[in-house]
Amino acid sequence: MIVEKFRRTHPALDAGTTAEGIANIPVLKVQMPPGPDEHRFFGALLDALGLPGAANDRTSTRQDASVRHLRATGVRLLVIDEVHNLLSGTQVQQRRFLNLLRWLGNELQIPLVAVGTMEALRAIQSDDQLANRFEPMALPPWRDGKEYRRLMRTLEAVLPLRRASGLAEPALAQKILATSEGILGEIVAIVTRAAVQAVVSGVEAISIKIIDQTGFISPSGRRRVAV
Repeated sequence: MIVEKFRRTHPALDAGTTAEGIANIPVLKVQMPPGPDEHRFFGALLDALGLPGAANDRTSTRQDASVRHLRATGVRLLVIDEVHNLLSGTQVQQRRFLNLLRWLGNELQIPLVAVGTMEALRAIQSDDQLANRFEPMALPPWRDGKEYRRLMRTLEAVLPLRRASGLAEPALAQKILATSEGILGEIVAIVTRAAVQAVVSGVEAISIKIIDQTGFISPSGRRRVAV
């Protein structure tokens, strides 16, 4: 959500609106493939640039095209989301991909932002040179307080419900916080599902009962569910 908001504040310019006739993309976001696969990574870069390559293109071809178009479109910041996916590869594959990130930063001379879990941070910090280039910025879980209550009021203000829910009131706010375990995405998911349930049930307001009716399972609860 933070990355998307940042990207919206630095929008791309279509080719038809620039003097050079080339799109200008100050912030480019790409999602890490399911594993540390260089071929698929460069394919994802080209897709994000709106220039999908052929399926049978060699990795070197995709690499050259990616760097060329990243420069041509004026990308000044590259965001790599779900970077923890690199952990699904072998140690050799992880090392190759970390080398790729270091090379990409050197080649383009632009900042790279890696978004992922703490496990991904540990993988990046295993490379001394990359560890010096990526400054860790943790997003701690939300805690009850003024900022959290303000978040609850903000979320309620955008809900399409006919009645006030009072999400910032102590009982409801603490219910949402406990169920979400303070994770922002989970908070939004709970409120969204509860709002849908409130509309479907006709009560048009979120309550603890409505949240319970959604059957939402906390993140730790989902991890304990037997597969």
